[in-house]
Amino acid sequence: MSLFDWFANRQKAEPSTQQKQEREIADGLWTKCQACGVLAYTKDLKANQLVCSECGNHMFVDSDERIRQLIDANTWKLLGENLCPTDPLQFRDRKAYSDRLKDMQEKTGLQDAVQTGTGLIDGLPVALGVMDFRFMGGSMGSVVGEKLTRLIEHATQERLPVVIICASGGARMQEGMLSLMQMAKISGALHRHREARLLYIPVLTHPTTGGVTASFAMLGDIILAEPKATIGFAGKRVIEQTLREKLPEGFQTSEYLLQHGFIDAIVPRTQLKKTLAQLISLHQPFFPVLPHLSAEHQHRDELVKLDSTQI
Repeated sequence: MSLFDWFANRQKAEPSTQQKQEREIADGLWTKCQACGVLAYTKDLKANQLVCSECGNHMFVDSDERIRQLIDANTWKLLGENLCPTDPLQFRDRKAYSDRLKDMQEKTGLQDAVQTGTGLIDGLPVALGVMDFRFMGGSMGSVVGEKLTRLIEHATQERLPVVIICASGGARMQEGMLSLMQMAKISGALHRHREARLLYIPVLTHPTTGGVTASFAMLGDIILAEPKATIGFAGKRVIEQTLREKLPEGFQTSEYLLQHGFIDAIVPRTQLKKTLAQLISLHQPFFPVLPHLSAEHQHRDELVKLDSTQI
């Protein structure tokens, strides 16, 4: 065999060897961080709640995973799971709205862009709503508004705190004014919840924009956000064209909003469950304990009166 033939055979053999090695690596075994490029073992990454251990980047989390992270095992009870969206306006752009809904339902396994229910966070009862950006960008349509409203009304009736994990591109244009009406409907339910002196905590994740930001995302008693989340109403380019001014870099991030007083705290995902449990426990109503305490005080007062009469 000539030297030329030997090199030619070696070049043919190398690609097949590389392909064989690539096949040995199971799909989904490793996950690459989009921020720093580090490869992380997927199992370890999920154990760290999909937060990169190298740079702290908070990766995308769907609603199912979010519920597993926050709610105690075997305590989650769905509410409004049978509510399904319709196409009242017979809307069509490049594709019929009804077809888009069917595609999203098949891909995500969800009926719409939010899951609602009740459960325990470190043993404390809570009503939880979790928006899912996979379903048409987490857009808020009639079903999203109805499910969140029913969740809040149920929480008011049962005297539960409400936590909503926000992740949305805003109101759903395919439902027109019907989607915009959900802003007022949810806000009204939250107002009645507040009148009952109950706690509401929205958690703003990446991204939280549009009509969601303009309504229930900013109506919390305590507003939390994840690090480096995009939070705003309109896009940066639209605002700059309207104001004809150059906006500062990062002005729609959670860090900027915290600095300017729009949110109360930035909480890493790994600390979110613990933080929510602490806030809920601090705001628990004390009325169940008061009758017992008042009975003890009344008994002590009677003893004091008896002693005084004897004197």
